[in-house]
Amino acid sequence: MLIAGLFFILDTVFNAVANSLLLLILGRVILGCGVGFANQAVPVFLSEIAPTGIRGALNIMFQLNITIGILIANIVNWFTAKIEGGYGWRISLALAAVPAVMLTVGALIVGDTPNSLIERGYEETGKAVLKKIRGVENVEAEFQDILKASEVAKQVKSPFKDILKRHNRPPLIITILLQVFQQMTGINAIMFYAPVLFSTLGFHSDASLYSAVITGAVNVLSTLVSVYFVDKAGRRVLLLEAGVQMFVSQMVIAIVLGLKVQDHSDNLNKGFGMLVVVMVCTFVASFAWSWGPLGWLIPSETFPLETRSAGQSVTVFMNMLFTFLIAQAFLSMLCHLKFGIFLFFSAWVLAMSLFTVFLIPETKNIPIEDMTEKVWRQHWFWKKFMDD
Repeated sequence: MLIAGLFFILDTVFNAVANSLLLLILGRVILGCGVGFANQAVPVFLSEIAPTGIRGALNIMFQLNITIGILIANIVNWFTAKIEGGYGWRISLALAAVPAVMLTVGALIVGDTPNSLIERGYEETGKAVLKKIRGVENVEAEFQDILKASEVAKQVKSPFKDILKRHNRPPLIITILLQVFQQMTGINAIMFYAPVLFSTLGFHSDASLYSAVITGAVNVLSTLVSVYFVDKAGRRVLLLEAGVQMFVSQMVIAIVLGLKVQDHSDNLNKGFGMLVVVMVCTFVASFAWSWGPLGWLIPSETFPLETRSAGQSVTVFMNMLFTFLIAQAFLSMLCHLKFGIFLFFSAWVLAMSLFTVFLIPETKNIPIEDMTEKVWRQHWFWKKFMDD
C-alpha cells in the first residue's frame, strides 16, 4: 500500500506539470503501477483483518471508496471543465495528490495483518495485533488456525508454482473466471464510454457530463447495498439477483435501440431515451452490488495463506488484462454490432449466472483459514480436487 501511494504521488507530479504527450503517457503508466499495487494489497489486507461475520462488508468498503472516488472525480471534472484558459485539466489531475497522500500516510500508520506477521515468524507480535483488532483477550482459537495455516505456508517455497497444484485449482479457476466475467458484463464499456453513449442518444455535451455524475452516484449508493447485504444474504444471492437484473436491463436496451435507432438517434424520442438511461442506471446498480465488489472479495478470501498473495496477483493481472481488452474493443464492436453489443454482453451475463448456480460456493461466515475444509471439501464438484 505504501508503494502504491508513492506511485500515485509520482503520477500526480508528472501529470500536473506535463508539457508533452510523453510525460502524460509516462504519468499514466506510473498510475497503472500504483493501481496494481493497491489492488494487490488492499483486498487481502481487509480480508485478513476482518472478523468473519463482517468480512464481506469490510472488504467491500474498498470498492465503495473506489466508487466514491469515481463520483468525486466526475464532479471535479465537471467544475474544472468550466475553467477558462485551458488549464482546468491540470487542476483536475493535480487534485489526485489528495487521496495519494492519504493512502501513503495511512500505509505508514497501519501495521501488518496477524496472518502476515505469524507467517514471517513474529508469532507473539501477531497474537498481540490479533487481540487489538478483535478487541478481546481470548483469541486462542483463531490464533491456532492462523498458526496452523502459517506452518503449511512456510513449507511452500514458490507460491506461483504451488498455485498450479491440483488442490489450488478451484480458487484459481474461480478467480480467473470471476475477472473475465466481471469485465464481460459490459460495465467498463458503459462506464468508460458513458458520455459517448449518452451523446449518441441525443443528449447535449453538458448532459453527457451530468450522466457520468448520475451513473457515478448510482454506483456509490448501490455499493452501499452490497455492504449491507453481503454478510446477511450471502455472495451467491447477490450474484444471482444481479444476473437477472443485468440480463433484463441489457435486453431492454437492445430492443429499444434495435427498434428505434439505426445509424443515427433521430428516431429515438425523449421517452425512449429516458428509458435507456433508466436501464443503464439499473444495470450499473446491479453490477455495483454484485460482480463489481464480489469480483475482488471472493478471490481475497478463498485462497489458503500460502498462495493468497500469488492468488491476488492473478486476480489483479486478469482484471487489468480484460479491462484493457474490453476498453480497446468496445468502440469497434459498437460500430459493427450496434444494438447487438448489448445482446453480446447479455449472453455473457447468462453464462456467468449459470456458472454461479453450479460452481461458485457460498463463503459467508466461513473463517478465512477454514475455506479448504468447510468450503472446497464440501462442494459437490470442487471436492474432487482436494484429494492430494
